[in-house]
Amino acid sequence: MTSPDLAAVHPGTVTFDDVAAAHPDPAFPRFHPRPAQGWINDPNGISFINGRYHVFFQYNPDSARHHRIAWGHVSSADLVRWEEHPVALRPQDGGPDEYGCWTGVVTDDDGVPTAAYSGVRGDGGHSQVVIARGSEDLVHWEQAGHVSATMPADGLVTAVRDPFIFRFNGKRYAMQGAGLANGHAALLLYTVDDLTDWKYQGIWLTSENPVAATFTPAEIWECPQLVQVPDNDAPAGGTWLMMFSLWLAGDSHEHANGVGHLIGSLAEDPATGLPVFTPRTGGKSDLGRDFYAPQVVSLENRALLWGWANEGPGRDGRRGRSQAEIDAAGWAGVLTFPRELSIIDGSLAVSPAPEVDAYRGDLLAGQASGMVPLPAFAEAVVTAAKGGAVELLLVGNGSRQVVFSGSVDAGEELRVFVDASLVEVYHSGSVATTLRAYPAAGEEWHLSLPAGATADVWSLARPA
Repeated sequence: MTSPDLAAVHPGTVTFDDVAAAHPDPAFPRFHPRPAQGWINDPNGISFINGRYHVFFQYNPDSARHHRIAWGHVSSADLVRWEEHPVALRPQDGGPDEYGCWTGVVTDDDGVPTAAYSGVRGDGGHSQVVIARGSEDLVHWEQAGHVSATMPADGLVTAVRDPFIFRFNGKRYAMQGAGLANGHAALLLYTVDDLTDWKYQGIWLTSENPVAATFTPAEIWECPQLVQVPDNDAPAGGTWLMMFSLWLAGDSHEHANGVGHLIGSLAEDPATGLPVFTPRTGGKSDLGRDFYAPQVVSLENRALLWGWANEGPGRDGRRGRSQAEIDAAGWAGVLTFPRELSIIDGSLAVSPAPEVDAYRGDLLAGQASGMVPLPAFAEAVVTAAKGGAVELLLVGNGSRQVVFSGSVDAGEELRVFVDASLVEVYHSGSVATTLRAYPAAGEEWHLSLPAGATADVWSLARPA
């Protein structure tokens, strides 16, 4: 139910339950909050302030296309019941963000919630870091057009975007993703003693680094993240994780390289006093083709991630939506479930936040085997005695379309979530797989299990 206090103070606030229940499109998710209409992409400004989780996201409320991007805003006290708030940031005519308010973060600046984001003036995509100040509840924002960092006067740097703020040894720093004239991706480092005036410290890390070249190849590192995540082999405080969205020329929201990460250490350079990140390994952060631009927030004893799952045309033998179908539906883009990150035996492990368990409704099939039907909103937990291949299919109208195919080893667990057109698969001890698929009339979801494997299946339902 809508919080009485929020509803009274902010009459524009609505519950996502109401949005989902009233939506006419059967492909619209019921358990992943987003506005009923419009385009969304990157999650932004993820924060936990005054007892509420806040998730902002790039948003065009006027159409299902990427244009004049604003920031939408949802919040929750428990990661389960979500409320949609009025648009937080909008492009300002004549301002440094007149073409769009792109990716950024929200931080507490001496008690004042403050957004630092990429303000874009035109279609070229060149950006400056713009700050905006928020109210205590993060619902009202003042956009004065203040620029904290401009394009560096460095001839090697050809593109800059997506500020991210982190703290190390009691000091505040920021970084931005970049592209270089030599074709490599890079991170730029800033000191941020004053949030209104960032001091450029130079190119910090590039894809010329052999570990980065192996695990995070790109022409621009977009949406850079740097957080500490819990590690079963590390002392309190966890291990440092970098994550990048791996941009290539001509991507146009297709992002073939997906998202990658580096695991390493952060130390202070005794000569400069600046932090130095040393990667030791890395990998893919999601194994699906429909996952990009995640943002991570590091909280006490946990790190949470949200990613963007775009609509996507048909590819890899799967059925997508054409642009005409997207326009007709009037909405595009979904955010993933909140995901909890950890390092297990030196590798990144991703699992749904435990709060997501609250969506389990009726147990529809306990320990089913073989070909198992799923409703349009479901969770299945697969276990295997001997291991083998697991497939998620759309079956009907004389067709059989494989949406997901993967393996499960003996003793491992595979959790599969279907929320209308969004599929999330979590493999214990590894990263997730994010996919979009659109059942046609007469089609149903089925899980195909190997011999000796079983699945418990629950409907997804709103908790009372």
